[in-house]
Amino acid sequence: MTKARDVMHMGAECVNEDESLLTAAQMMRDLNVGSLPICGNDDKLHGILTDRDIVIRVVAEGRNPADVRAGELAQGTIRCVDADADVEQVLQTMERNQIRRLPVLENRRLVGMISEGDLARNLSEHQLAEFVEAVYARR
Repeated sequence: MTKARDVMHMGAECVNEDESLLTAAQMMRDLNVGSLPICGNDDKLHGILTDRDIVIRVVAEGRNPADVRAGELAQGTIRCVDADADVEQVLQTMERNQIRRLPVLENRRLVGMISEGDLARNLSEHQLAEFVEAVYARR
């Protein structure tokens, strides 16, 4: 059976909770990604930061991204899966929570991320269609 580790992309880079959102945005640009995991000084995952978070929750409110720390936007329940979780559990977690990116942990440490692109490369057309319908139809 296909596991999360089989479909994830390895080496997800974190932005530290104490880094500014300006730094986070520059990391996103340099890595060509739309989100970054937020990791704490305790070396644990604290949340996910998206480019949309920066625009809606900071820039649109007139706040300076250089003055806001990434950790300030780490809110809510973190949705993640274990590296040994089967792909069905991955899909259920993403569909149930209507999320498009999912951190993958091993021994409580971030080892990778699963994105829509990873799913598109690894799922059957039928599985992918069901995922898209579940995540986007309810919005």
